[in-house]
Amino acid sequence: MSNSYSYSSSSFSFSSSTSHNGETTGSRYVEHTESDPSGTTTHIASQRSGEPLHRERRDYDASGRLISSEGRALGGSSTDSSRRIEDVTDEQAENDRLYEERIEDEYAKREGGA
Repeated sequence: MSNSYSYSSSSFSFSSSTSHNGETTGSRYVEHTESDPSGTTTHIASQRSGEPLHRERRDYDASGRLISSEGRALGGSSTDSSRRIEDVTDEQAENDRLYEERIEDEYAKREGGA
């Protein structure tokens, strides 16, 4: 009888940056996943320009159920589970409208109309 052991590992990463009016913003993301017959562990690290590095670990059992998850900002405490996503649709729509007005004014100035 032979013993066999299965193990897999994968990694994914990306980074991006954007420059606008001389200001550069960016982000980076790294994910590493390891699996064996007992389950899977995923390590994630992400960071946006000017913000602390956020690290997270997720453990799944052999059936794929999440059994533990922890995340923290580097140098900080555990993530706050009471945080929530807010709907900013109205605020964004107003910002978009103001932006469009400014762009139209700028084009008008360049064309000599304002």
